[in-house]
Amino acid sequence: MNAVSSFSTPRYGNGILRTARDAEYDVFSRVTRMLRHAAGGSHADLIQAVHKNNELWTILTSDLASDGNRLPDQLRAGLLSLAGFALRHGHRALSDGAELAPLIDINLAVMRGLRQEAAT
Repeated sequence: MNAVSSFSTPRYGNGILRTARDAEYDVFSRVTRMLRHAAGGSHADLIQAVHKNNELWTILTSDLASDGNRLPDQLRAGLLSLAGFALRHGHRALSDGAELAPLIDINLAVMRGLRQEAAT
């Protein structure tokens, strides 16, 4: 996955070389923080956080479905399945008041996977 560059904020002058995986982790981290904040915040916070989460998963879905994606097919399929669930649940959170915990849990699992892959 390398589709989140549009979400990444440049960090000029820090002297650290960042990988695409680092950028993906950072984006998931920021969006997950927004979801956690929205869980106890205002309706406007909820709308903004779910919108960002849906935007992130939509971008990832596009990348995962592209011919140039080099992830193993089984991992791609699993992530596409998670994306579908995350998008549907995000819409339910906005329309029916569904809990944000499943979205937070999914994002945290992806973050753990990104860190685990980086360590190997």
